[in-house]
Amino acid sequence: MVHTSSRFYYKSRVDGLLHSLPRRSLKLATTPVTTSLHSRRLTGGSRGTVDTSQAANMPVDVKLENGDNVNSPSGENAVQAQARTSDLPQDVPPDPESDEDVPVQPEELQEALSRPPPVNSSYLPLPWTGRLGYACLNTYLRYSNPPVFCSRTCRIASILENRHPLLDPSQPAHPTKNRPDRSQTPDIARGQAFVEALGLANARDLTKILRWNDRYGIKFMRLSSEMFPFASHKEYGYRLAPFASEVLAEAGRVIAELGHRVSVHPGQFTQLGSPKNEVVESSIRDLEYHSEMLQLLQLPPQQDRDAVMILHMGGVFGDKEATLNRFRENYQPLSQDIKNRLVLENDDVSWSVHDLLPICEELNIPLVLDFHHHNIIFDSTQVREGTQDIMGLFDRIKATWTRKGITQKMHYSEPTPSAITNRQRRKHSDRVSTLPPCDPTMDLMIEAKDKEQAVFELMKTFKLPGHELFNDMIPHVRTDENKPFKPPRKSTKKNGGFVDLEGHVPPAPTVPEEVVGMGGPERRVYWPPTMEEWLRPKKVIRTKAVQSPRRPRQTKKVDSGVEESLEQDGEVASTALTTPASTPASKTPQRIQRTSSMKKVSSRKRKASTPASTSPSASDDDALPETPKLARSKSTGVRRSCRAKPVSYAEDSESL
Repeated sequence: MVHTSSRFYYKSRVDGLLHSLPRRSLKLATTPVTTSLHSRRLTGGSRGTVDTSQAANMPVDVKLENGDNVNSPSGENAVQAQARTSDLPQDVPPDPESDEDVPVQPEELQEALSRPPPVNSSYLPLPWTGRLGYACLNTYLRYSNPPVFCSRTCRIASILENRHPLLDPSQPAHPTKNRPDRSQTPDIARGQAFVEALGLANARDLTKILRWNDRYGIKFMRLSSEMFPFASHKEYGYRLAPFASEVLAEAGRVIAELGHRVSVHPGQFTQLGSPKNEVVESSIRDLEYHSEMLQLLQLPPQQDRDAVMILHMGGVFGDKEATLNRFRENYQPLSQDIKNRLVLENDDVSWSVHDLLPICEELNIPLVLDFHHHNIIFDSTQVREGTQDIMGLFDRIKATWTRKGITQKMHYSEPTPSAITNRQRRKHSDRVSTLPPCDPTMDLMIEAKDKEQAVFELMKTFKLPGHELFNDMIPHVRTDENKPFKPPRKSTKKNGGFVDLEGHVPPAPTVPEEVVGMGGPERRVYWPPTMEEWLRPKKVIRTKAVQSPRRPRQTKKVDSGVEESLEQDGEVASTALTTPASTPASKTPQRIQRTSSMKKVSSRKRKASTPASTSPSASDDDALPETPKLARSKSTGVRRSCRAKPVSYAEDSESL
């Protein structure tokens, strides 16, 4: 049965013009889930980086700086990415899980508007018995306390800095108080121990993630290419054995015990068809690094064969046939383990299924079908966009897997709801809304921003096996972890220098380490679409009470020569010198204007200093303006003398 999407139109202003844009039916495999876009900061593994400010279970004293982050869309380190960017084709695919907006070009818009609607199959692979997986990062565990993830990384500058010994080697490293002392002689082994410690911490967390996946019915996962930082670097690279052999073997025992499948996906800069020798050499080093990591897992034979390495062909470099010839030439000298694991994938820039299937059949390389990429790049002379026509190639694609005894896998993702052009459609949506028309026993990798939550969404939607194993989170509440300890502040002034040493000792953990981050007895690990903030404690924003701004104060001189402060407050400030204030009068008596007779009395020596008891005459009141009631100024800090003036008890001669 074939289902062709119906068209309906809505208006959208682009470059000042109104265009009609086709939308797709909700039943189509290429249709994005109808959820609103929201800010995403969870990236890792082969799709981005995560914060390295916290490291779990470091075997040696190492320092993780907040600035030690790598933002490489392919999962490689920054220097590796920069070394290969010159070889990229002009139309470089953006990070499919990036939040950056892709600009719309007029030519791309016209092409998108003229694109025929996709033709999709209505078949749903139900009942589902296959394995659903996600890539690299577990969002729930990434925000647990302590965080659990496998992509801790650093900068080369940090490796070089940590070659120097610490200021105090007897104390653990501290980002400010105990940093490496650059004045001392560096040691390459010390810097190597720093970067190896990051890789060991990543590998230890892999075991926790695998057990978490099994608890909730997820048995397929892509390992992060950043598990061991700079392992394939030309100058700072290193072998994983023997320092990582034991920890990887432990992860392999867990994989074998639980019956899970793992795979890896080297980044887009690993290109065996490049015309540049340095790029090919870097690509081979990267493949050897991934091969060694998978070998050290020591998996059983079938699980080891299923641990494949997914690779893109890369750029076209102006000539597809010449690029394919270079790939054939560079493929031959690869190690047998790499050849056994190498799988090609159709991409969303240059290489379609019809381009890669012949060379896969020629070189005995399995082909992984990515439905999302196929809807963007396909041979329009042979198939139409959508899932219907590509089903005719399913048998040939499956044969590339069965010839080598490898369990087949496919990739599925959907574009963001607002995507119009091909470049915009390359970005992955937060979650997917349906299943592709594949075999119900397929191992299906779900490539979505919300990682394991996208798998949960499919389980809930179609009631797949495992949908009853998890429940909704309580917003901002985590009952499966220990609260972070914060020692009390030092306040020696108030308590006389007493320091409570018992208050600085962290309390005993209430949740055992082996169950931290596992969802608790109620298994609350699912957060609804767009509710990523549920993973973190709710932010409490304390706002200060709104206070009116203080008015500037200015001084005015009165007739007596004493400076008084005036408040400039609206109309009162402008009328303070002419109009009495309406506030109650101050208890302090007002100054009385002295008459000429009063001046004579006060000028006589050893006479009474008290003012005359007679009030001013009426004529004086009319002649003198009324003294305004002024606000008393604040003390200027000058103390008046407390010594009393001498008092004369002689009678005033004028009063007799």
